[in-house]
Amino acid sequence: MAAESLHSLALLLILLLRAAGTASSDDSAVMSEILTKLSPPGWSSSQTYCKWKGVTCDSSSSSRVTAIHLASSSLSGVLPSDLSSLSQLQTLSLQQNSLSGALPSFSGLAFLQYLYLDGNNFTSVPAGAFKGLTSLQTLSLSGNLVLAPWPIPPELINSTSLVTFYADNANIVGTIPGFLGSLPNLLNLRVSYNNLTGTLPSSFGGSTIQSLWLNNQATGLSGGINVLAGMTDLTQVWLQKNQFTGPIPDLSKCTTLFDLQLRDNRFTGVVPTSLLALPSLQNVSLDNNKLQGPVPSSSRGIHITYDGTNSFCNTAPGPCDPQVAALLEVAGALGYPITLVDSWNGNDACQGWSAISCQGTNVTTVTFSKRGFSGTISPAFANLISLRTLLLNDNNLTGPIPDNLTTLTQLQVLDVSNNNLSGLIPVFPTSVKLTTTGNPFIGKLSPGGGSSPSGTNSTSGGSPGRSNGSSLSGGVIAAVVIGVLIFIGVVLFVLYKFCYINRRHRKFNRVDNPEIGMEVAKNGAMNGVNGFGGLPSELHSQSSGDHSDFPVFEGGNVAISIQVLRQVTHNFSEENILGRGGFGVVYKGELHDGTKIAVKRMESGAMGTKGMNEFQAEIAVLTKVRHRHLVALLGSCINGDERLLVYEYMPQGTLTQHLFEWQEKGYAPLTWKQRVTIALDVARGVEYLHSLAQQSFIHRDLKPSNILLGDDMRAKVADFGLVKNAPDGKYSVETRLAGTFGYLAPEYAATGRVTTKVDVYAFGVVLMEIITGRKALDDTMPDERAHLVTWFRRVLINKENIPKAIDQTLNPDEETLESIIKVAELAGHCTAREPFQRPDMGHAVNILGPLVEQWKPTSHQEEESSGINLHMSLPQALQRWQADEGTSSVFNTMSFSNTQSSIPPKPLTFPDSFSSTDCR
Repeated sequence: MAAESLHSLALLLILLLRAAGTASSDDSAVMSEILTKLSPPGWSSSQTYCKWKGVTCDSSSSSRVTAIHLASSSLSGVLPSDLSSLSQLQTLSLQQNSLSGALPSFSGLAFLQYLYLDGNNFTSVPAGAFKGLTSLQTLSLSGNLVLAPWPIPPELINSTSLVTFYADNANIVGTIPGFLGSLPNLLNLRVSYNNLTGTLPSSFGGSTIQSLWLNNQATGLSGGINVLAGMTDLTQVWLQKNQFTGPIPDLSKCTTLFDLQLRDNRFTGVVPTSLLALPSLQNVSLDNNKLQGPVPSSSRGIHITYDGTNSFCNTAPGPCDPQVAALLEVAGALGYPITLVDSWNGNDACQGWSAISCQGTNVTTVTFSKRGFSGTISPAFANLISLRTLLLNDNNLTGPIPDNLTTLTQLQVLDVSNNNLSGLIPVFPTSVKLTTTGNPFIGKLSPGGGSSPSGTNSTSGGSPGRSNGSSLSGGVIAAVVIGVLIFIGVVLFVLYKFCYINRRHRKFNRVDNPEIGMEVAKNGAMNGVNGFGGLPSELHSQSSGDHSDFPVFEGGNVAISIQVLRQVTHNFSEENILGRGGFGVVYKGELHDGTKIAVKRMESGAMGTKGMNEFQAEIAVLTKVRHRHLVALLGSCINGDERLLVYEYMPQGTLTQHLFEWQEKGYAPLTWKQRVTIALDVARGVEYLHSLAQQSFIHRDLKPSNILLGDDMRAKVADFGLVKNAPDGKYSVETRLAGTFGYLAPEYAATGRVTTKVDVYAFGVVLMEIITGRKALDDTMPDERAHLVTWFRRVLINKENIPKAIDQTLNPDEETLESIIKVAELAGHCTAREPFQRPDMGHAVNILGPLVEQWKPTSHQEEESSGINLHMSLPQALQRWQADEGTSSVFNTMSFSNTQSSIPPKPLTFPDSFSSTDCR
């Protein structure tokens, strides 16, 4: 027996060793296949795969692969079908490559937490590809434009750890599954630019979702959006360009909502006053709906747009006519039927409103017969004091007949027959012809109720203390009741503690994987994991040691060690220089996963306590500002007297290089489509900065060298700064005049006064450069042509001169020439000598937008933005950020919650002026 036992034990050990050896060889086989098929940079068969660039293995002798970081590595080809054999894989970053073919199955990868596949050319998603991913926290598939139609994977119902699901521009079809609203940790759901249909799931009500992007569906989502009222964690909602209907719900419980995009839908009804009272709200778009009632307005600087097809009663904010207000309240009780919208516009109900008849200026008849309306009869009918005839018959109305209708002294006919009304019938004067037949519940308090016509409730059954069986003693009943109450109390206490701890864990401890790479969202295609320019989750070196000392990017206020910046820039080597400016040198840095950043090394100079506080205060603010057309400031470093800033990296360089240095840089000349698209991007970015102007933000030094381009040639504005707040929207700075005189408005060049119109002037100069291919100041030209603005404004006197002034590389056809002339005229208006003659930047956006739209660009990014709370002063905002245990994570790429602010704990104030070394 002993021999047999030993033999069995030896056999078992052999099997276990074989299994372990097979597992190890599985990783080797798959990694070798990846090397063969994709040839990633830094991978060589002469090394073990654990030493390959971007590959991380566990510390055990089995050498199991736990992470592969190959983002932006110029990969092409097809992934191995047996990728799921990497059973210990936790992170797979393959974003921003050219991978093609069917997506492999990841089924069974129980340890996989982060999966980045966005920005590739995958052709299909197999059914069940994400089955069993119980640890999955982030799934990003955005920007896979050639995917065959596929639904949101139903197997994700078991991925209860899922925090982020991004699948913009990925050809998703079908409806939004209800289980998404039930995932306990889901914070970010972004599936814009697909072909989702149907309604919002009711399960969304009460969900944890914060960022919800469902905009620009091909056919359009439909139905109402009342479910949003229960989504109290919402911070950003993008529903634009769908087919949503019904009224805007009361969102007063969504106190953290800062960005609401509802334009280009079919919403009806009055804009709730509670909406514009939300404490965090900054941006609202309501354009091109069927909204009614007063024009929405806010006294605290909310950026709100409402142009297009809406049917507001007036063209400017102010109350509606009393009869109009009453009828809109009536429509509200019916759910604001869209059939009433087209004719119910203007501020006079007697001017062509359907179903409304008047005598003179007074409404006398409302005819809603056989309209299919549901809802209730509004008491607001009683405000139509001249009403004689009210026909509501043959609909699906519920509830009671309002008692106050009896106060209508001129009412003669009231027909409510053939509905589902209930409740008591009010006593009308005998002069009123009242018809109530066809309402089976009329005279009762509610459908199915047992009230008598007199209103006395009738009940049946025995006494409440008696059962049909044996009776119980009072003591037993009391004991049972007390026991049940105690049990319920314990359960409620446990649930409360669990939810409270869970919520705090989600809020403050979302960063739990130090190996995750930084994803920089590509400019213009929403195919990265961040629509605002890409905040990294962690910046660390390529060393394999302990990463505990490295900082985590948490949406701003990030202090980064000089050692880290030296590592990622190769000790600020010459070959890493991106450019030189008046404030220092900018270096390219590369993280271990291949993601690139830009590091601006400021000019050194002695910095006292006041200067240090000013620097940190400004960084604290600027890192909070996020807009897809503004280069994101990600963090900063103070090393003795040296100051450094970390920005997102823009791989295509500056507009200057593409306009004036394209031949020596090896670029193709910019097409007109590219130029006007870049101009629109810049206008949108500057327009957003102007929306922040009353909180001390202003853009300055706008010129092509401060316009940076992403991979897809979409533009972002860089080098915007912070200046002291001053009365009347005017700003005073005591600093050297940065940049070339050719971009400075006359009033700024002479007086140093900065207003938003100074930026408009500089923008006009940029437009002229885009049109002509000439610099603002060119000493090689004759004097009369050296100053671009002076010369081009003379050109504009006669439109026939414009074709001769156009950049010859454009070679425009007739349609393009017409577009160029429109932009040329805009440039002339923007550079008017007197500030009051220049338009606002919003006007530039309105002019350029249709020109870009006519080409139907493949990237339909919107100008959505986020930023600080505009209703707070800067000192208030700073103190709030300092005091918060965790700052807002609404700008965070991975939606990792923020930890303690790095701003010094004492209150900071902004200086009267900023010198030339103030972080520009």
